[in-house]
Amino acid sequence: MRPMRVATWNINSVKARLDRLLGWLESAQPDVVCLQELKCAAEEVPVAAIEAAGYEIAAHGTGRWNGVAILSRVGIDDIVRGLEGQPRFAEADEARVIAATCGRLRLWSVYVPNGRDVTDAHFPYKLAFLEALKSTAAGPAAGPAPFAVLGDFNICPSDDDIWDVEEWPGTTHVTKAERAALAEIESAGLTDVFPRALKHAWPFTFWDYRNLDFPKNRGLRIDLALVNAPCKNAVTDAWVDRNERKGKGASDHAPVVLELDL
Repeated sequence: MRPMRVATWNINSVKARLDRLLGWLESAQPDVVCLQELKCAAEEVPVAAIEAAGYEIAAHGTGRWNGVAILSRVGIDDIVRGLEGQPRFAEADEARVIAATCGRLRLWSVYVPNGRDVTDAHFPYKLAFLEALKSTAAGPAAGPAPFAVLGDFNICPSDDDIWDVEEWPGTTHVTKAERAALAEIESAGLTDVFPRALKHAWPFTFWDYRNLDFPKNRGLRIDLALVNAPCKNAVTDAWVDRNERKGKGASDHAPVVLELDL
């Protein structure tokens, strides 16, 4: 029996990229997929098409922006939406986290706020969200069951995770405050699968649509897979499916894929 295949992907609109998603599910054959940036309310998610592809789906979305989901063909149970103590922004509860148990794996699909600019109100909101994520993750991360937090963190963990750090002086995604907050989350008992994973090179996961960033490989690594010790010990392979970023109608993110021997 092959390892369990788990992926995370910022789909950048599940309705606009439904054909891409269904084609990728058919070719990549993941068992579980964490999606971010659905850009629609939960009731607008194309559930019938996803179920026809062989996947159950749990979604959390409130409208045009944000939105997260988990797709599974190995069962989906104990679904939780949101974080304990999750902050609000502009008096709104944003749909940024969904958790579920799929087979033996407990996992969260997470879409961390962008932060926009260090002078914007969205930046302290991002840091408060990361603090809530750390506090909520500490319990399951320390437990004996395999546990993973996957998604778009909107943080480059190090200077090696950006195509040219001099192009991003003091901006969001690379600030000391964001990186320190990410390190605090890892200190709760989680390990970043990349770049420590196996034989693969440092991978980017996001390339802007503008300025020919993808063909020039001017990318960022902001889509992360953080796993606890039992999950880390089960990882047999991990990669970024860069080919899915190619072609017409692609998301500006590529899927990150893990294989786990559970």
